[in-house]
Amino acid sequence: MNLSVKIFISLVLSVIVGLIAGEAGLPFIKWWIAPVGTMFINLIKMMIVPVVFFSLVVGITSLGDTKKLGRIGFKTVAIYLFTTAIAITIGFVVAGIIGPGVGADFVAGAQPKVKEAPYIMQVLLDMIPSNPIDSMAKAAILPTIVFALFIGVGIVKVGGERADLLIRFFDAGAEVCYKVIAIVMDLAPIGVFCLLLPVVAANGPKVLLPLLTVIACVAVGCTIHAVGVYSTMARIFGKHSPVDFFKGMSEQMMIAFTTCSSAAALPVNMKNCQEKLGVKREIASFVLPLGATLNMDGTALYMGVCTLFVANVYGVPLGFEQMMMVVLTGTLASIGTAGVPGAGLIMLAMVLQSVGLPLEGLALVAGIDRVLDMFRTCVNITGDGAVAVVVNASEEGNN
Repeated sequence: MNLSVKIFISLVLSVIVGLIAGEAGLPFIKWWIAPVGTMFINLIKMMIVPVVFFSLVVGITSLGDTKKLGRIGFKTVAIYLFTTAIAITIGFVVAGIIGPGVGADFVAGAQPKVKEAPYIMQVLLDMIPSNPIDSMAKAAILPTIVFALFIGVGIVKVGGERADLLIRFFDAGAEVCYKVIAIVMDLAPIGVFCLLLPVVAANGPKVLLPLLTVIACVAVGCTIHAVGVYSTMARIFGKHSPVDFFKGMSEQMMIAFTTCSSAAALPVNMKNCQEKLGVKREIASFVLPLGATLNMDGTALYMGVCTLFVANVYGVPLGFEQMMMVVLTGTLASIGTAGVPGAGLIMLAMVLQSVGLPLEGLALVAGIDRVLDMFRTCVNITGDGAVAVVVNASEEGNN
């Protein structure tokens, strides 16, 4: 059985059992079941720093010869990161209007300790670690990301056999992290059940409505991003009308929507971008595979929605500085979690941690993650095609 199906079943079971148990069953649930959910949260937290560091170094070194790939690589990565930042912002705006979780008081008694938002310049200053090992030990995400970026660039600059040795080391480390995360995600149905059961038992049916608003926010936000950002990019730079663009992307969008896998849609995306959208083979061969692992716009939008949802549920106001921290962390983390199973929840855990929101909020969205994954994967693959069109048009201008 698919893992997402198992998680959804655990969500349903937690609701059923929680409604049956009610407040009478809370003492037993809190003593014997809730700690298992905390263990699951700790397992996720355990892997955040290792997977960011190893996978980000591998991502940078995979670009290879910086002189050969410099121009196309820079444009591709810059556009991907730019659209990712826009996606998170759209998620914030849509969630701010719809207000998922507003008025939900079923965890109000938790009184989480939330970090005060630092000034922007302080954030930029803290991004540069004076002691990277200390930053990793404290699970400071932004300094870890910056350190990994410099290590990756340094390895590429060294080149030769010494660099190959390090590349193999980090690649092996990343693969180990992926396997461990796969093991942790296999435990997700149990973790979600144990995290949600106390909430449902204590609060009853009123816990369900906020989840429907989260789905609505993500669906609306993904539609706005695909139509407002991607089709506009294709029209301005690639001279494709929105109708032509979505017609050329329709097959791979449906594959992505039904499989929730960018990799599954990649072969069709490469074929149709060349045949229907006129992207050159050498451009499609570089931009689209890179996008399948690097472009996380749909997940970024989901993070913006879910971060505001968790903040609303816990009654924590997010200031402008904290929202900017979410945008910055989410954009950079989209590189660090490339290709990671369960990347959505891992990235959300990083973002929640960066602004001091409780990671227990993950359980509130994990049960509907499959539905949300359909929308965000569809947006991801659409973004790959749009960026390929833009890069192809820019390279034609240079020729």
